[in-house]
Amino acid sequence: MRILGIDPGLASTGVGIIERHGETWRQVVARDVRTAPSASMPARLQRIYDLVEGCIREFSPDAVSIESVFTAKNIRTAILMAHGRGAAILAASNAKIPVFEYSPAEIKSSVAGKGSASKTQVMQMVKVLLALPGLPENDHQADALACALTHAFRAKLREQLAGQPAGEMNEAKLLLAQARRGRRRR
Repeated sequence: MRILGIDPGLASTGVGIIERHGETWRQVVARDVRTAPSASMPARLQRIYDLVEGCIREFSPDAVSIESVFTAKNIRTAILMAHGRGAAILAASNAKIPVFEYSPAEIKSSVAGKGSASKTQVMQMVKVLLALPGLPENDHQADALACALTHAFRAKLREQLAGQPAGEMNEAKLLLAQARRGRRRR
């Protein structure tokens, strides 16, 4: 199974693909694209679309995991991020690949153990979880890989839950219940 993680943004979008090797996950590729503020909006969105579409064409992921829009103090930042997300989601949709969305706090919590983890903590944990020889090239690639790992971990929980008799409470159900409670509090 291969998962394409996307850290969307208009100024910079990161992508990372992981694949399962037995019980572990390994990085296949990590890339990013930066767009110039002086470029036209269509040109910037085309670069993001081309990055995601190229990764899909080259590596054939089974699922796409993307960071959801967060509530930003700066509305303009949130809107610009949403533009980049739209281009990335369109590329996945055109390829008929299912798209799963996770909040920044869910992603940080999944890989670093707390939703308020710093960029450095996320980068370190991505390095450890994927057994990388060094840190990812930048935080956009690290966040994309973390997003892919979040989907991998959530998919494993769903698999574990599917095989359990109704009513049986196990560790996977407890973790899923905690995640759901955390989502409702926001």
